Amino acid sequence: MAVNVIVALGLNLLVGNTGQISLGHAGFVAIGAYASVMCMNAGVPFLGAFLISGLIAALFGFLLGIPSLKLEGPYLAIATLAFGLAVSILIGRMEFLGGRMGMSVPKIDLQWTGLKYDLSLYYLIIIITIICVIMTRNIVKSRIGRAFQAIRDSDIAAEAIGINLSKYKLYSFGLSAFLAGLAGSLLALYLGFITPNSTMFTFIGSINFLAIVVLGGLGFVAGSVMGAIVMTFLNLQLENVVDLPLIGPLLYQFSETFMSTTGIANVSWVFTGLILILVILFEPLGLYGLWIRAKIYWMRWPF
Repeated sequence: MAVNVIVALGLNLLVGNTGQISLGHAGFVAIGAYASVMCMNAGVPFLGAFLISGLIAALFGFLLGIPSLKLEGPYLAIATLAFGLAVSILIGRMEFLGGRMGMSVPKIDLQWTGLKYDLSLYYLIIIITIICVIMTRNIVKSRIGRAFQAIRDSDIAAEAIGINLSKYKLYSFGLSAFLAGLAGSLLALYLGFITPNSTMFTFIGSINFLAIVVLGGLGFVAGSVMGAIVMTFLNLQLENVVDLPLIGPLLYQFSETFMSTTGIANVSWVFTGLILILVILFEPLGLYGLWIRAKIYWMRWPF
């Protein structure tokens, strides 16, 4: 959940605040993960490797942001999609990155905490996530964040009031990729072994990140946090939906009669899609919109 929160924060800066679509964000996560592992294998301390992974991902974000200066809408979506697919394919062909077999992630020294390694790593990731949330909130409230929102609302109006579209679009891509790279570094530590075919490094991962942002609420920092927590929880729970006493047998029978039982393992994506459709139809602001509604209701209660 915490790793997904960091990715969602960055993607929401790009999609929700700046209005630039991205279907290849998993590529930045993969770049951050592999860059971090390579640095640690070279003897760089974790903190240095962690920051370097974010900076390398940000560099690729700037490079990918260059086409965004000329592309919009579906054309930009296709460009980012091609980037995400290319990253996983290229990593799989590079032997020094482990190729298709992947590579192991060295453990970092957390003995000074006095806790077990897994528990120490958990607290480390949570602390970094909180820092990223605070940092993103400050960016959104700053002059840069207001420029992002102006570009999202109207390119022409933003340029008319003196906002440099090229600079701020590149800033948006760079900051978004930076956070994704940091998340990739933490994800590598959590997994202990990374491969280019990992779900969070592929197109499915990019779609999942975008779904998190939409579910939580486009343009809201709190929405990114809420969407990541709820979406991750649902993905984990829906994987076991076929084991439920009543629903499981019905789903299996339906799949066997009308479809194929080999696809029953992907039923969680069907429920995820239905949830997103319902959210878009009834609450475009996502979970954050529901929170606002509930907050307004209780402020006015009992009137």
